[in-house]
Amino acid sequence: MSESRRSPCPVACTLDVLGDKWTLLVVRDLFAGKTRFSDFSQSPEGIATNILTDRLKRLEEHGLVERQVSDGHAGRCDYALTAKGRTLLPVLKCVADWGLNHIEGTKALLGPSGSRRAD
Repeated sequence: MSESRRSPCPVACTLDVLGDKWTLLVVRDLFAGKTRFSDFSQSPEGIATNILTDRLKRLEEHGLVERQVSDGHAGRCDYALTAKGRTLLPVLKCVADWGLNHIEGTKALLGPSGSRRAD
């Protein structure tokens, strides 16, 4: 992980980690219970595999996600949020709440605890 920063501003530094159109969607999917690369790639937004690889690697480098070798499947990895990564739930909830309140036609995919809604 590079320690070079644009500025000491916490907003700028956070956006350097999370501020693209894919990273928080990967975090959302982790909160929804997705653990495998193939699970993430099946999300409705259609993230390209090279971008997904990059975002998972970035989240891992920043200590937000941990990769574990999957039991019984050689070469397959599972991904999980770390304790640090789980602290993003209120951030994700605020972004979702803002969208629900200000963007017509949106609906929540996650319940209040971060789990997938039963709808």
